[in-house]
Amino acid sequence: MLKKLNEVKVKDVMTADVITVEPSEDVVFAFEKLMKHRISALPVLDEGKLVGIVTASDLGHNLILDNYELGTTVGEVMVRDVATVAPDETLADAIEKMNDYSSDEGIINQLVVMSDGEMVGIIADGDIIRALKSL
Repeated sequence: MLKKLNEVKVKDVMTADVITVEPSEDVVFAFEKLMKHRISALPVLDEGKLVGIVTASDLGHNLILDNYELGTTVGEVMVRDVATVAPDETLADAIEKMNDYSSDEGIINQLVVMSDGEMVGIIADGDIIRALKSL
């Protein structure tokens, strides 16, 4: 199986049509977007450039605990150090990066796929699991 993980490329299993959010978006609307599309993260784009990411778990947790003031924007709460991977890297590389970017607060469930400074997709743990099932 490890050999297969080193053969399958990120670009072959990533989601290319990425749902995104702008830094000026209200956190409540960003969370609604996450729930509506049943996704775990939204890359944050400012004038087409990746500037951060917000996750359903982070937003949901803080909304439930009422940690945000009315009008809090995505730009105020987003994670700026975004975990990324290139489209030609392998699934083994992606798994390793998810582990390497993890911290005491939790694991990374998705990587933004970047090529020449541009976002071209996103790969989540679910994409990798589906790929593993087909190997």
